[in-house]
Amino acid sequence: MIETLSPAKLNLFLHVTGQRDNGYHELQTAFQLLDWGDRMRFEITETPGITLHPPVAGVPNEDNLIFRAAASLGLPQDRGIAISIEKVIPMGGGLGGGSSNAAVTLLALNDLFDLGYSVDELATKGAVLGADVPVFVRGTSAWAEGIGDELMPLELPACWFVIIYPDCHVSTQEIFGAPELTRNTPPITVSAFFEGPVRNDLQPAVESRYKQVSTAIKWLSNHGSAMMTGSGACVFASFQSQVEAQRVAEAAKGEFSVFVAKGINRFTVV
Repeated sequence: MIETLSPAKLNLFLHVTGQRDNGYHELQTAFQLLDWGDRMRFEITETPGITLHPPVAGVPNEDNLIFRAAASLGLPQDRGIAISIEKVIPMGGGLGGGSSNAAVTLLALNDLFDLGYSVDELATKGAVLGADVPVFVRGTSAWAEGIGDELMPLELPACWFVIIYPDCHVSTQEIFGAPELTRNTPPITVSAFFEGPVRNDLQPAVESRYKQVSTAIKWLSNHGSAMMTGSGACVFASFQSQVEAQRVAEAAKGEFSVFVAKGINRFTVV
């Protein structure tokens, strides 16, 4: 049996540097892993098949990344796996919940069934499920380029994040298809990222379509440097201490759904 955190992530910036002929966008971003997320439990059963408790509302098994990840591994036919999940990462928030769940499933089942896949092989399987899955498989905060699949481990300074999740679900497809989206931001270096300032190229398109996101960014900007993560809807600001972050989060609670999380540079499933 394995019980583990399935961590959320933030994009500390996101630049769209181009678009490929197949429609995929070229990106640059920095993934920050968090010490906050879903809890997942995996237990081998004598009954073949994959069970998930509780089922994810509105998501058929064939579309669920947890089921797809498990099915991609070629599990033994004489045993099954029971998966339970305590879900706290909001869907459509840009925090990578589904990708994290898929990655943790790959790692946990590879260990439980002693399947022998390398991390590289699991990352390759993960990339088929979603562009953000490999960063969770590798388990380190990372600099990412390409379509988000070219990863380099990144040591990020310790800090605490206040994260607001507005009451809306942003469509990634809609935002990447926005006609006004900037698609030619010049690439930057890692040192330029650390020196700042940086931005999220998707944020203007989201703010113009989702008032809740714009409202959250304006509020949080009064307390720190606020930015949207991924394609939204969640927005965040970083703080040097937990006490400072908690103070801002308490002030936000009357108006927003909010939580505080510490940034981590690595996590392991087993």
